Amino acid sequence: MKQLFVFLFAVVTTLTTLSAQNTAYWQQHVDYTMDVNMDVKTYQYTGTQKLVYTNNSPDALNRVFYHLYYNAFQPGSEMDIRLQSIKDPDNRMMENGKSRIASLSESEMGYLHVERLTQDGQAVSFVEEGTILVVDLAQPIPSGGKTTLEMTFKGQVPLQIRRAGRNSKEGVALSMSQWYPKLSEYDFEGWHPTPYIAREFHGVWGNFDVKLTLDKTYTVGGSGYLQNPNEVGHGYETPGTKVKAKGKTLTWHFVAPNVHDFMWAADPEYIHDTLKMQDGPMLHFFYKNDPEIIENWKKLQPKTEEAMRFFSNNIGKYPYEQYSVVQGGDGGMEYAMSTLITGGRDFSGLVSVMVHEMAHSWFQHVLANNESKHEWMDEGFTTFISSLCKSEIMDQNQENPFQGSYKGYYALVNSGLEMPQSTHADRYPTNFAYGISAYSKGAVFLSQLGYIIGQDKLMETIHKYFDDFKFKHPVPNDVIRTAEKVSGMQLGWYLTDWTQTTNTIDYGIKSVEADGDKTKVTLERIGEMPMPLDILVVGADGSQTTYYIPLRMMYGEKDNPYQNLKRTTLEDWPWAYPTYEFILDMPVENVQAMVIDPSQLMADVNIENNIYQANP
Repeated sequence: MKQLFVFLFAVVTTLTTLSAQNTAYWQQHVDYTMDVNMDVKTYQYTGTQKLVYTNNSPDALNRVFYHLYYNAFQPGSEMDIRLQSIKDPDNRMMENGKSRIASLSESEMGYLHVERLTQDGQAVSFVEEGTILVVDLAQPIPSGGKTTLEMTFKGQVPLQIRRAGRNSKEGVALSMSQWYPKLSEYDFEGWHPTPYIAREFHGVWGNFDVKLTLDKTYTVGGSGYLQNPNEVGHGYETPGTKVKAKGKTLTWHFVAPNVHDFMWAADPEYIHDTLKMQDGPMLHFFYKNDPEIIENWKKLQPKTEEAMRFFSNNIGKYPYEQYSVVQGGDGGMEYAMSTLITGGRDFSGLVSVMVHEMAHSWFQHVLANNESKHEWMDEGFTTFISSLCKSEIMDQNQENPFQGSYKGYYALVNSGLEMPQSTHADRYPTNFAYGISAYSKGAVFLSQLGYIIGQDKLMETIHKYFDDFKFKHPVPNDVIRTAEKVSGMQLGWYLTDWTQTTNTIDYGIKSVEADGDKTKVTLERIGEMPMPLDILVVGADGSQTTYYIPLRMMYGEKDNPYQNLKRTTLEDWPWAYPTYEFILDMPVENVQAMVIDPSQLMADVNIENNIYQANP
């Protein structure tokens, strides 16, 4: 009996330990040291990489995976075939109706190949499968253990087609994003070796120490703090320093702490400006010496400072001491401590792309959710906060800065192409459905959450979400649980219906009729997604009052959003009931009009039945 007890105790202890390991938060860590030589004539480069990998997971790892993104820019790659087969291909990647990748020659295409790879000095076997390198380790990495992976690699920068590349349409020589062998993320869901098909990213937190050697006439900007400014100059040097570069090349030494990516761009015609914020980071600007754009780029700089201050105040303090806005790439794309944007825009467009990409610094490069699986958490939240930011810093005074996002969402619903937001970013059958779901519907998720819990509680939720989950790879449940803690409501139903289904919201005023000297109002729920309701009643004398119907499954109520109007809180509406009745303490002839959700922040797909007018 004693032996049996000891055995059972051991089993229970083991199970408890395993349970604690599976529920306690952990994340992996990497330290990159890279030394790279770029030939600016052939656009080919060679490099060495030393990667110290810390396995903080509860699992022993027998394999690791690397991303080799530049292999996507080859005829016949998955990116090329997807571009040729999708119904609505990205126009930036097409020319004369054909894939630009398909027509790349050997000297124009991209590649990234690992030539040698060791683990703690021992050779390992590896195989290249498109944009993924599969590595079978010489020795397992135990839970809590470290290993050092060292490699030599070579690459060729493709013609600029998507995000990265050489010789963009605006003449930028090198837009170096997704350029190095990047270790795949391993988290509580396992490995994420997602092939590159022009969608989203997921990376491991770590520290980067990068040396770049290239033609000395090129100015370099991007991620990281430059360690040898007085040796390279190009606008980095201490004022008054005379920089004398010997030879034909310069070596730039950058360090980027606690990031999950590293981008750089280079061009011999870059103008490099800086702006030091009093209460924020040093801002760097790199743009072509083109008379047609210089004025807009000069005007952009104080707006960048305003945007940095807006985001720091409304999300959380920016955690780095530097941010760079770099002309290059296509459109705009966020990276660690920096962004690549196209620069030949009008001033408003330039501010818009800067604001949007800078906002990603919080939602993607500090919070860093898995974009491939939950792209709406990054793109949607960025769209939401950047809409608020641009409205303020450009003095637009918009009543509803999110109107465009709602319009996009309604177009998606009406198209019949909508898929749940839980769809993997690469699995959407159309770019239209992906874009609207990620950006527009993702932004509506937050603005509508403000309708449910109150705008003040929404902004408090955003602050708390950032503070609690920065540098922690949050998942959708973390967002909604934060909102629950702030609001005191139960909100799991909202996350489920909005992100995991295509259920729509549609409430209507079914009837308004006399009930003696009072008025009986009957509402109906037509759509499958439940919501609480705000109702504005306008009397014949012009008086205005509001009525609030909480959703029962929220088990809570928001504060009155219309402080200057009297509000009556009615009984909860249980979701299963298709209709709801309440009584107005006035005769029907005194009811001039009635509106469901006067804020129009509830994404009701049919607003025509939201309005009652006594005399239409």
